[in-house]
Amino acid sequence: MSIKKVYIIRHGQTDYNLQGIVQGSGVDSNLNEVGREQAEKFFAMYKDIPFDKVYTSTLKRSIQSVQHFIDLGIPHEQHAGLNEINWGTREGTRITPEEDEYYHNMLQRWCDGETNVCIEGGESPDLVSERQQEFMELLLSRPEEKNVLICMHGRAMRILLCTILHFPLRCMDEFLHQNLCLYQLDFTGTMFTVKKYCDVTHLKKSIPEAEGTDGNRTN
Repeated sequence: MSIKKVYIIRHGQTDYNLQGIVQGSGVDSNLNEVGREQAEKFFAMYKDIPFDKVYTSTLKRSIQSVQHFIDLGIPHEQHAGLNEINWGTREGTRITPEEDEYYHNMLQRWCDGETNVCIEGGESPDLVSERQQEFMELLLSRPEEKNVLICMHGRAMRILLCTILHFPLRCMDEFLHQNLCLYQLDFTGTMFTVKKYCDVTHLKKSIPEAEGTDGNRTN
């Protein structure tokens, strides 16, 4: 039986992550020094996987997190369907106590099953899932791609995992994430199974000197 191995990672840390500023799909930030080191560590552990394709969102922090794999000559495609959820009026702002109350109330409504409700000026989980569908159809239409690396964003990752593992979207917060964490899944042709869950083992390892950093809570 042919198995497609799918490695899904969240992008590395940005200054906005560090400062607690909401990014979403409208803030196209770069990785910071820590984020670049996280990308180095992931590459050091997984560079020998024979990836057939690297998929990213269209946002820089996603592409920069896997740039070392792209530099190896692995084919790369960007897909807007993998972009982070649009957080609307919250994007680019640090959450204040007042906004925090609204934000957490919205998350609770989604957890209660109201995943069709959009955050003010932005998207709903249902809308994100719908735009991810085109990408998933494309991914599964390419059986020749046996090993695939996908780099995306926290909330969008949770929504995608719910969809492909057949969980209702209200369960998306069950899928934990942090910067440069890994979910590894196998696709047998009929279903996905999880092999690694929010794995950060690679971040705990030192970077070999030859591959050091001299080279090149919000989403």
